[in-house]
Amino acid sequence: MSKFLEKMVTDTNSTQGKIFDLVIQALIFFSLLMFCLETVPELRKYKHAFFVLDVVVVIIFTLEYLLRFLFAPKKKEFVFSWQSFIDLLAILPFYLSFATTDLRFVRIFRLLRILRIFKFSRYSQALSRFVRIFKEIKEDLVVFSVITMFILFLASAGIYFFEHDKQPDKFRSIFDAMWWAAATLTTVGYGDIYPITLGGRIFTFVILMVGLGTVAIPSGLIAAELSKKENAKLDPPASSPTNPTPPPKE
Repeated sequence: MSKFLEKMVTDTNSTQGKIFDLVIQALIFFSLLMFCLETVPELRKYKHAFFVLDVVVVIIFTLEYLLRFLFAPKKKEFVFSWQSFIDLLAILPFYLSFATTDLRFVRIFRLLRILRIFKFSRYSQALSRFVRIFKEIKEDLVVFSVITMFILFLASAGIYFFEHDKQPDKFRSIFDAMWWAAATLTTVGYGDIYPITLGGRIFTFVILMVGLGTVAIPSGLIAAELSKKENAKLDPPASSPTNPTPPPKE
């Protein structure tokens, strides 16, 4: 029985291991669904039923954690691993009943374990390529980030002086104006704060044009670097057998 449990918990390639992980993932989805349903006013009369179901789920999660600890070859490393931390975070709020904040939503981070079933390692080359790309353009991104913060400050200060007198409740300070500047520069435009003066609207148009570049430039940098990498893979080197170097002319 001990061997069966050990294989079920530690070997995700085995049949019982895959079934065990899938059951845990299903329970995570179930617990998150209950967490959402508890907030529906019409269902609050079933609060006791939700509590009982949550007790069952937490007991299963606790047993899972204890089994993983029991069969971990290096128990100290397991306890201080990030996966163990997420597991504890998923069950501790239940046991710490005096906690003022419900943290059950963090169980969703445990879904990262499902990637083990789908052999996430086959995507490691793609992830490594992205890491290399960010390393190669990190200086450009740092410079661009500094420029973006500078533009954000200018946009906040500019709209404040245009709109403060007309809308003192919304543009109370430059710090309040930063919310508008961030939403405008990222071209999101929530519409909760907007200019009503002619100067403010003209200024907003200019900031929107700048915002388009703010979104496009980092995307362009990454796309260009990706294209460069792909072309480097497709184009064989000049000394390769498929593209031999022509002999020198006599």
